[in-house]
Formats: sequence, C-alpha cells, structure tokens
Amino acid sequence: MNTLPADSLSKRLVDELAERGWTTTDSFLPPALTRALAAECRQRHALGLLAPAGVGRGTAQAVREAVRGDSIQWLEPGQAPATDAYLAALETLRQQLNRSLYLGLEDVESHFALYPPGAFYQKHLDRFRDDDRRALSVVFYLNDDWQAAEGGALRLHPAGQSTADLLPQAGRLVLFRSAELLHEVLPASRERLSLTGWFRRRGAGLF
Repeated sequence: MNTLPADSLSKRLVDELAERGWTTTDSFLPPALTRALAAECRQRHALGLLAPAGVGRGTAQAVREAVRGDSIQWLEPGQAPATDAYLAALETLRQQLNRSLYLGLEDVESHFALYPPGAFYQKHLDRFRDDDRRALSVVFYLNDDWQAAEGGALRLHPAGQSTADLLPQAGRLVLFRSAELLHEVLPASRERLSLTGWFRRRGAGLF
C-alpha cells in the first residue's frame, strides 16, 4: 500500500516548507492506518505505557504541567504493525525531503502524545540549546471528527507572518523547521492524540 502523497502533493509540501518554513496536508496516510494508530495509542495509554512528558533534557529534565500536560511513549521498530508502517512512511518522506531540499536528514524520532482535556503546551521551539540535530518537526494527528469548538489547535507563530491555527484532525500532517518556528498547543475539551517527532541531521556536537 502506498502511504505517501502523490508526487504533485509532495512537491507542494516541499515548496511551502522552503518558502515559509512550514506546511501541512490532510492526506498523508490511509484512513485505516490512521485509525489503527489511534487505537494503538489508546491501548498503550490504557496499559499505563504513556508517561507524563518532561521539559528540558538530561539532569535538567522535569515534568512541569504548567508548561506541558501531555503523556508520551517513544516509538521503536517492531512494537506494532501500525507504528512500523508509520515509521516506514516517515523514512520515505525523509528521503524525499533530502532529495528536494538537501537537508542532510539522517534519521527520525517519534512518540505518541496524548493530551487529556484541558491540557496544553506553552509556546516553545523544538530544538534544544545544547543539541542542534533536530531539523524538521513532524506531527501527525489521530482524532476523528474534530470540531473547531473543541479547541486543541496547534498554533504556529511564524516570524513576520500571521499566526496559523491547525486543528488536530485525523490524517493531518504538519511539518515545520524545528529551530525557527515558535508554536504552542491550545487546550481542548476532549482527549487529543498525535504522533510527534523530528527529522534529525548530524549535529555539530554538544556545546
């Protein structure tokens, strides 16, 4: 099964990413795979496998619900057929982005993220101060029948542009430059599921 956008759509994603630093599409994966990923996320949550997410890294990492309120679990190959299919789709996308934009992306990391009702994530950048490997952030949403009145938008704050609110509706993929685009997750009135990750390049080392 081909899980990637058609060539014309892939070109649009690349062009928008190059021109404004972010892009989105609502047709990245087939609906059946999106539903399977949502079911996998909920099953892992029910089993207690998702843990409260921290902020910072290393010895400075801490859970701060006043900053972010999601619970996460990192993906590893071989965990489940649905997550393996998702990681394979990201790998193909990584190769396409490298061919088109010469970004030197070497790998991808990704995790499930579950926001309970009322949870949020304050405005932030995705790249750590002491680690420059994260080049592109990639978010894929798993929420059927999401309505604007339910909140939960990803709010982008591109420099010199108007803010953009993207609802977390099932099947929507968002790509943006990790070091450049401030963004936040607004609170929602219902549970909010996503897969969040980063395409990484070879870093200049810790400093």
